[in-house]
Amino acid sequence: MVLRERLQWFFRMAVLLFILSSVAFLSALTAMRFAVQGREVPMPDVVGKGVIPAQQILHGRGVGMKVEDRVFSNLPADTVVRQSPPPNMRVKTGSSAHVVLSLGPQKLTIPQLQDRSVRAAQVELLRGGMQLGEVSSVYLPGDGADTVTAQDPAPGNTEVTGPHVNLLVSLGPRPAAYVMPELTGLPITEAQAKLGSAGLRLSKLTPQASSEAAAGTIVGQTPARGQRVDSISTIELQVAE
Repeated sequence: MVLRERLQWFFRMAVLLFILSSVAFLSALTAMRFAVQGREVPMPDVVGKGVIPAQQILHGRGVGMKVEDRVFSNLPADTVVRQSPPPNMRVKTGSSAHVVLSLGPQKLTIPQLQDRSVRAAQVELLRGGMQLGEVSSVYLPGDGADTVTAQDPAPGNTEVTGPHVNLLVSLGPRPAAYVMPELTGLPITEAQAKLGSAGLRLSKLTPQASSEAAAGTIVGQTPARGQRVDSISTIELQVAE
């Protein structure tokens, strides 16, 4: 009986120790989990903030700041342009936000681009650290084709916030306009002659199977009869095989 009682006592102690150890392990795991979570904070948004306010906001969350680069931008100098990690991402306290600061608008002198070709204007802009912006085209009777007739910003301007220069380019005099003739049903040779006499040029000829029209006869045309066309219009004909 004595041996049996001792064995029972040892068994109860073993079970008790196992329960106590499990509780201690779970408590430690829970405490560690809460401790790790307690060291994480959401990354604040400092883009558009000055460098001093940005540092204060970050330090208030327990996060440092490292300046990775400085770039020209429309934002005032020493303003945060970009940040990493992005806003609201959870980070550990003691980590750092990597930011790019603005150097302010780049001071550029806009060159004279009028009367140059678009290609020459683009090369001149690249040499000055600028870029070609929007290019609009218009027919102008007094200017040659592919010639810059106006620009924005104006030449000599130094108060610019961006490196892009927009151009207005002449297409030259407007081509003479014609009315598209009716070509359907004509032989291909007669259709081509009619286009030539009207100052028009055939751009594309497509063979098309037809059980009703004779071979070599025009069975379709683009543009249709009566539409406005000029010497540079794309004219397509379908001819019966």
